[in-house]
Amino acid sequence: MNRIEIGKALAQARKEKQLTQREVQKLTNINKSTLSEIENGKFTGSLDILERYTHYLDYELAVVPRTLSKSRLPRWDELNDLFSEDS
Repeated sequence: MNRIEIGKALAQARKEKQLTQREVQKLTNINKSTLSEIENGKFTGSLDILERYTHYLDYELAVVPRTLSKSRLPRWDELNDLFSEDS
């Protein structure tokens, strides 16, 4: 995931919780302008701030190998083919 994708995911999570950036600012003590930067993929600040925001939204930051992040989960039909009793 890149910064833009992370920002979009966090913005979506915040909206699903029906919270405004102003409300999150009050609850996390993170400036509204910083929240906007995070959600728009422009944040280059402290990892501590990003971690505080992700944890508040019940997300976590994780470091995974690029090869793993580019892999995809199998589709249902692929799983069905793999585990079909007819095989």
